[in-house]
Amino acid sequence: MKLPEFPEANHPLVRPLLQSSDQELVQGFQQYPEEGKYFTALFCRFGGMSYSLLRNMARSPLQVDYLFARVWRNIFYELNHLVMDTGGPSFSMQAWILNKVASCITQDQLPAIETIQYTLNTAPPPLWCYIQIALDQLSPLPRLILVLSQTFHWQDHRIVAVLQAEGEDLTPDQIAEYLQDGYQSLQEALPEDMQEIYDLHSFAPQSS
Repeated sequence: MKLPEFPEANHPLVRPLLQSSDQELVQGFQQYPEEGKYFTALFCRFGGMSYSLLRNMARSPLQVDYLFARVWRNIFYELNHLVMDTGGPSFSMQAWILNKVASCITQDQLPAIETIQYTLNTAPPPLWCYIQIALDQLSPLPRLILVLSQTFHWQDHRIVAVLQAEGEDLTPDQIAEYLQDGYQSLQEALPEDMQEIYDLHSFAPQSS
């Protein structure tokens, strides 16, 4: 199974950071949560290593990509609390990440292939992590409509039927408005540098 390419490593916002130390990248991530470039640089540095360890643990590339995203989501949240030892070589970022990969392999059960909604090409792990945070900032109804439409690819009429069963009487036109407003709010909640790195400024949700 071929290793994925990480084109974000060549972006002008990320490439200079690849000269920084692991500690500098972690500190940048912790001190500037409104910027995603530090986490993206860490991902570019250690992504290939972590993927190569995971690719023998699943039956399909889709499952490997899912595990890969899960590993980096766990790393993303744990980095907020990571304290690196500045007094000597006792701490190794590479070893820490290898430990997270090993934990994922032993603890996470692989879902059935047909249930996986994640694809690496659509949302690389750094972007996926920040999208999850942005989604959490949306109010419940727009978030639900956005997820049903963009993640599960439900048509507007199906969303209407499900919401009506839950007591929300909306028309397909109103669903379209919620989608547009929800996507705009989601984009505004994403760090500006992540929008630039992944070229999201001209992206729009698919219509049903």
